[in-house]
Amino acid sequence: MEKMIGLDMDTEVVMSPAARAAVFSSPYSSPSTAFLLQRRVLTWAKETGSPAAVRVRVADRSFILHKDPLASRCGYFSQAMEEVSGDVELPASFPGGSEAFEVIGLFCYGDAVALDPFNVAAVRCAAEFLDVAGLGARCDLYINQVVLQSWDDALIVLQRCQPLLPVAEELLIVSRCVESLAFMACMEILDPEQSRDQPGVDDVTARGLVGRRWDAELVKELAAHDLWIKDLIALPFEFFKRIVQALRRQGMKEKYVSPVVLFYANKWVLSKKTHKFWASTDESGDGGGETDANRRATEILQGVVELLPAEASGGAVPAAFYFALLSRSLTLQLTEETQKRLRGQVASHLQFACADDLPLPEQEADRSIADSPEVIAMESIVSNHVAMQRQGAEAVADLWDRYLVQIVGDPKLRPERLAELIGVISAGDRKTHDHLYEAINTYLLEHPGVSGDEKASLCGNIECRKLSHEACIQAVQNERMPLRFIVQALFVQQMHTHRVFAERSDSFRYMLSGELIPGVAGAYTPSPGCPVPTSQPLSTTSPYTDAHTTVAMDGKLRARDDDASDYETASFRIQALEQEIISLKKTLQRHNTVKGGSVRKDGKEPSFRADAAAPAAVRRRAPVSGSCIGSMRWGSQRRCASRILRVFTRLAVFGRSRSRGKQSKCRAAAEQLSCL
Repeated sequence: MEKMIGLDMDTEVVMSPAARAAVFSSPYSSPSTAFLLQRRVLTWAKETGSPAAVRVRVADRSFILHKDPLASRCGYFSQAMEEVSGDVELPASFPGGSEAFEVIGLFCYGDAVALDPFNVAAVRCAAEFLDVAGLGARCDLYINQVVLQSWDDALIVLQRCQPLLPVAEELLIVSRCVESLAFMACMEILDPEQSRDQPGVDDVTARGLVGRRWDAELVKELAAHDLWIKDLIALPFEFFKRIVQALRRQGMKEKYVSPVVLFYANKWVLSKKTHKFWASTDESGDGGGETDANRRATEILQGVVELLPAEASGGAVPAAFYFALLSRSLTLQLTEETQKRLRGQVASHLQFACADDLPLPEQEADRSIADSPEVIAMESIVSNHVAMQRQGAEAVADLWDRYLVQIVGDPKLRPERLAELIGVISAGDRKTHDHLYEAINTYLLEHPGVSGDEKASLCGNIECRKLSHEACIQAVQNERMPLRFIVQALFVQQMHTHRVFAERSDSFRYMLSGELIPGVAGAYTPSPGCPVPTSQPLSTTSPYTDAHTTVAMDGKLRARDDDASDYETASFRIQALEQEIISLKKTLQRHNTVKGGSVRKDGKEPSFRADAAAPAAVRRRAPVSGSCIGSMRWGSQRRCASRILRVFTRLAVFGRSRSRGKQSKCRAAAEQLSCL
């Protein structure tokens, strides 16, 4: 039988181990397509009695088939057999290989074709190449109705399209799978069931990565929380890039898209395990595994930089990710355009970064850390940020000073190089100089051989008035600092102390004004024997002024009260008034004690007027117990009234200037006292 139909059993039926593994890799392929094709050729030979006379070569395999089935179903074989009757060799550009040709062979013999996600793309491309009537439409129908309705099937078909390019692209297999996957990913995000206990992609990024040092293994664990992300980042970059573009085109928010790009870059660019794997699998065989690994990482990194948003996207991606990309890019050969774009993205995230995010080089024996590519790159980025006057200048200045604290411990760092790094940020952009002081102090501690002129030059960058009170105290006691700087710090420390005293005196002024003004809570209560005449206390309003004038006066008074110089002057005035009041009280007590006498025998109260009928020796008013001003003589009363008048006059001008209404009210009160 074998001799009759002319079959070469070694080449047709017995498959290589690689081909057998490829056939049985699909869970849908049972039984083997190659075995079905062999049996169908034998059956056709029995039924028609004609031998298989056409040998078809596909790559390293040969198929001996009948001419009539091939010529009737395939336009390619119909044309080829007119020129060559015996052997037909398919070109190397034939898509799908021998596995796809086996399915086409079965279809040509009239058998049912078993399509599945693992072979449908290859069969569709092979059918298009061989111009097989009817098979291409059947494959398209299967793709539209089966593959594109399932996430897993669409993912499998897309992965199988990589060796079929560009034919698969021309047949729109890739674009249809990409759009379907993007649509299902959007539905995954919008699904109400996503509000379950496990975090979403944006929650994972925000809670797991922000504010922490970049850790590729931690990011890999976070990416595994969402299976659809895990599937997408396993795709080749060409397909992944198109899916990301489709996600944005279909309306997915950037806070969901950017983290997907982050996870992909972490897997293929930042992961050390991936780099070691690429370096160990040297495909070229020339020992250049490290070079090949860097080449792959460079291609992916350049594509990732293009996918990331140019400006900060509302915290969707942590700043540490951009600095990790910057550190990795320094070991790769990126294009100038990509480097410029990446550094612009890093600059836009400077205000959100912390000192641990910035790349730190390893200390080398023959080079200073300040001359490393990492520090030079950061110096350039921060300089561009300052030159462009971006937002967050104070935060960037504080970040740069903290970064200097980490690198000043290098024993090879020169003072002039440190001065250059300090000068990257202008003094006006620094809100506080505490971290700059810490950096210079650490440098002087690690470099005891610095000369006095160099110390003075470095410390000249510090503005003592921008140091905190604690830093000033430390600077005054620091023996490593030059004398001029210590004197400046001491002066600023005294100013801090004086300012604190002025702030405390403000509350004392309020308490003192409460003692002098009746009706205020906590006011001084006079003795029962001396009733105090009721009068309207001084206020900031007047019944003769309108509302607009009152509001304007209140605003001016508040502005003057907030002035630091007014507080400073007020503290001394309060002390003077306090001494004046204490002296007045002592004078009243002394008059009550010294000037005593007996009460009139008739029990009447003494009068201020002298009784003309009474003898001169008796013309004295009897002393009255208590501390009332009425117990004093008229001359003493005038003197006390004058002193009280001066006190009220000083209170009236206490805030430097009062409204005319207040001054007129003070003059009216003074006239009333003078008429007593």
